[in-house]
Amino acid sequence: MRAVVLESYGGPEVLTIRDVPDPVPGPEEVLVQVHSTALNRADLMQRMGFYPGPNMEHEIPGMEFAGKVVAVGDRVTERAVGDEVMGIVGGGAYAEKLTVHERQTMSIPTSVGLADAAAIPEVWITAFDALVAQGGLTSGRSALVHAGASGVGTAAIQIAKGVGARVAVTASSGKLQACRDLGADLGVDYTSEDFVEKVREFTGAVGVDVVLDVIGGDYLVRNIKCVKTKGTIVQVGAMGSGTAEIDLMRLLVGRVRLIGTVLRARPIDEKVAITQRFVAEMLPLFDSGDFKPVIDSRYLLDDIAAAQEHMAANANVGKILIDL
Repeated sequence: MRAVVLESYGGPEVLTIRDVPDPVPGPEEVLVQVHSTALNRADLMQRMGFYPGPNMEHEIPGMEFAGKVVAVGDRVTERAVGDEVMGIVGGGAYAEKLTVHERQTMSIPTSVGLADAAAIPEVWITAFDALVAQGGLTSGRSALVHAGASGVGTAAIQIAKGVGARVAVTASSGKLQACRDLGADLGVDYTSEDFVEKVREFTGAVGVDVVLDVIGGDYLVRNIKCVKTKGTIVQVGAMGSGTAEIDLMRLLVGRVRLIGTVLRARPIDEKVAITQRFVAEMLPLFDSGDFKPVIDSRYLLDDIAAAQEHMAANANVGKILIDL
């Protein structure tokens, strides 16, 4: 099969397409013929050597997929050859085939279809896990989502509205309307406006219940000023910086919860659990018309370097898909 293999680390030029052996499914795994995958910031970090993937014979990036099951392991009971599925993996999705535990796969919503389904798994599960599973966001509460036009951001806006919450987002001026169109109640242009002051006005000086942050750095000290007493900040990325100084007394006095989280490093049972909860609570909302994946652009596998350059330039609104 053809796959993108990392044989060294650096710029987009290290993304090399090679022929490698097909993977073999384990007893509880399925073999998927990948129709498409999608880009995530973690892919760029992995390419630069900052975020290693799982141990593999060939280091193949890619953390989500949509495709068809073409073989199953001996103990597989919930999937069959021919099923159209999507899901998250620790790595290996930049390839024509991959293996994954059957309970990490999800049926593709009819309203979305195989062609667009790779835009769902990683960012939607990440946003759901951060806002709802760990942040406790429910009806009548409020959230602040940074990078509102990103893949995680566009999913987070819809999830917040889907559970009946109010949501404020930060984005550059050219992307704010896209966030509003998805349902954002407040859009803040981070290039010219102070999101701390805007959130204060938005909440009547009370603060939001949950902050979802993919930026890091000096955003953390400002996030603490945005969250209400006993609120939660969920850090799911560090696009800006991996280091920060905070007002520890404000954190203590406000009884603020600060949670750091990633999906890739979790054990299989945790990945299965959050996948299955997402299937039960969120997946039906695609076919009901409440949710839709936001797709910025599509590239062929041979153009993977150009696709990553597009993401690195922060030019996208929503997901960048790679068709195999």
